[in-house]
Amino acid sequence: MKYQIPKGTFDILPTEAKEQNKWKESSRWHYLEETMRQLALDYGFREIRTPIFEQTDLFIRGVGETSDIVSKEMYTFKDKGDRSMSLRPEGTASVIRSFVENGLQQFGSNQKFFYIGPFFRYDRPQAGRYRQFHQFGVEAIGQGSPEQDLEVIDMLFELYRRLGLKNLKVMLNSLGGPGTRQIYKEKLLDFLRPHFTSLSPESQIRFEKNPLRILDSKDQKEQALLEGAPTILDELDPESRTHFEELCDLLKMQEIPFEIEPKLVRGLDYYNRTVFEITSDVLGAQNTIGAGGRYDGLSALLGGPDLPSIGFSTGMERILQTMDGQSAPFPPPPAPYICLIPLSDEAKTACIQTLYALRHEKVAAELITTKKIQKALQTASDLGAQFSIILGDDELEKGLVQVKNMTSRDSTQIRWEELISFLLNHRNNS
Repeated sequence: MKYQIPKGTFDILPTEAKEQNKWKESSRWHYLEETMRQLALDYGFREIRTPIFEQTDLFIRGVGETSDIVSKEMYTFKDKGDRSMSLRPEGTASVIRSFVENGLQQFGSNQKFFYIGPFFRYDRPQAGRYRQFHQFGVEAIGQGSPEQDLEVIDMLFELYRRLGLKNLKVMLNSLGGPGTRQIYKEKLLDFLRPHFTSLSPESQIRFEKNPLRILDSKDQKEQALLEGAPTILDELDPESRTHFEELCDLLKMQEIPFEIEPKLVRGLDYYNRTVFEITSDVLGAQNTIGAGGRYDGLSALLGGPDLPSIGFSTGMERILQTMDGQSAPFPPPPAPYICLIPLSDEAKTACIQTLYALRHEKVAAELITTKKIQKALQTASDLGAQFSIILGDDELEKGLVQVKNMTSRDSTQIRWEELISFLLNHRNNS
């Protein structure tokens, strides 16, 4: 039987033959992850790792029963103890659960975490959307100031800047506090009620369960209808309005370009006050590459202290596809520093000893055993080696080898026992 990968998933490979799938090369993922980790350290965020599956009720309470994620997209199963478990569809609920369960508030009033890992949603696969996908996310817990909002938004924008992304839009809105949402919900329902029969079947369901999600509709007729809808910004409580205005001033001071989008509500029920998205023009309908917002009160909802919090998540697949679409630079994939090419059994024994001695000195080395010299040199070139040596019986007898620079094609003759020190000195001085 021939097995195939499940729909909506993909392999990350050392190399990728198809040009349109270059973003699946593991070296590109390594570069992206290293950039994310360094960014997190620069901004004072520490890594947290949570289980890939949790109790289903955590996501129902944390994400919201009426959200599309919970109502339609979760991978849910019963374990052998007849307990309902779900593969994690997003990261925030798990991080807050861990924060509460482990009493991390004891370590200070401002806790900042980041995570990198796979998440799961049963969705219709398309460019930028998969059933197993990967996210980099951050959660800042304990500070409710506009300055904390600025840090999180600036951090996400800076990530894309470091990766060389262009033509980005920062979309910004405020959902106010719980009172604001309720007042606005009633006004939106009053506006939509006369047009109920004109709404799509999906929006009609949202009308009953979560009318704010209608604002996210991609239907052009509904978007035209919503042009005359009231905006939530008109209903902000004074404290939320002041918070939003101060954040806008801080973003201007930091020279982060943004647009205020009153219809931006995000798809998770826990958001309040600040919400934001960063979009690109590369991925078509799935144009959001990163988003987040404030979720004050979620910690208390999940049994912990009532702490203000804000975070973001960004899809790694979408970042890599956007980088490809914009021809953003990637470093070359990892390559051996030197290739050893033996031409006899005696030379092979000597090369094996040297091969491991080099690796133990943290010098990347490979052994090429073909005795056809030109083919061996071509293999070394294809691997991206900086140097190669050809060792035969004559070289062993004389104790001398030619170290060939694979870029300049120049050769340097050295004694065999000096090879390791020669390569270490060259690497350290380059």
